[in-house]
Amino acid sequence: MPCSCGDWRRWIRPLVVVLYILLLMVVLPLCIWELQKSGVGTHNKAWFIAGIFVFMTIPISLWGILQHLVHYTQPELQKPIIRILWMVPIYSLDSWIALKYPSIAIYVDTCRECYEAYVIYNFMTFLLNYLENQYPSLVMMLEVQEQQKHLPPLCCCPPWPMGEVLLLRCKLGVLQYTVVRPVTTVIALICQLCGVYDEGNFSSANAWTYLVIFNNMSQLFAMYCL
Repeated sequence: MPCSCGDWRRWIRPLVVVLYILLLMVVLPLCIWELQKSGVGTHNKAWFIAGIFVFMTIPISLWGILQHLVHYTQPELQKPIIRILWMVPIYSLDSWIALKYPSIAIYVDTCRECYEAYVIYNFMTFLLNYLENQYPSLVMMLEVQEQQKHLPPLCCCPPWPMGEVLLLRCKLGVLQYTVVRPVTTVIALICQLCGVYDEGNFSSANAWTYLVIFNNMSQLFAMYCL
């Protein structure tokens, strides 16, 4: 019988493997040609070696994603896992492109950093879905637990009441980063276009200094809430 779309679980993995091999057959000669054309300098060597690891990383990540899609038995857990797994190829390709073309690094990094915030949101979703599956009365279980104090350096802050309030504030603590990160990324892009953004240069006249401090504080608080 002819293969139908309903049987996609049977042919999707072989298809992806074949497509990836074809992609390698095209990309690898192009990389070698680019290496020979530009000369074998230190930067080009680093770019070529990084490319080898990128094209080793991507199939491993894609295979994990495909395995979840083929064995999609717990959507509420596997959906955020799949979104998190996409972080690996996105990060590796971003780094590889930025290494080759530093002038456009700020633009590809913008997409990467927005996805980073999205991944943290999905990680929180995964944790909550898992806990709710394992403990349907999670809020009630938390309410009867002993009140917990904040860890340093937030130990001077009033504790969050156990139960629904605790879960809500943890959610908000994580979600603030999913807003802060894209906003600061767009600001960084605007500052780059205005010529006041120099990554890695700690200076009071450099917008990067303030953005990196603000981002790190937001990220640390999100990690604390997780």
